[in-house]
Amino acid sequence: MARTRPTTIDQYIDAAAEVARPHLREMMEILTPIAPEGTACIKWGVPIFWDGRVLFGIAAYARHLSFGPGEEAVTRFAPELGGYTFGKGTIQFPYDKPIPADLVRRIASSCVGAP
Repeated sequence: MARTRPTTIDQYIDAAAEVARPHLREMMEILTPIAPEGTACIKWGVPIFWDGRVLFGIAAYARHLSFGPGEEAVTRFAPELGGYTFGKGTIQFPYDKPIPADLVRRIASSCVGAP
């Protein structure tokens, strides 16, 4: 039987591995006030903040939460990302470490303000 894809962020979090749920909830608490109201949705099967364009997104993986603010933001904040794995547009936050909330807020805020 095929598994149903989540259509809401709460469904996405509930369907995630137990180890991922606290990080997902914390990221939603951090990101929701930054993005314009009503922009959080599920696109491509993951939580995305949308304002006519992708502002940023998150996704749960086996060992980390992926925060996707885009390539420009990752490049801009790369000097502050020591200790984290990052690549073209995404940053990995392992579940065994706290989320750097202040850094995430600053990165997300820069995405919202970008054209």
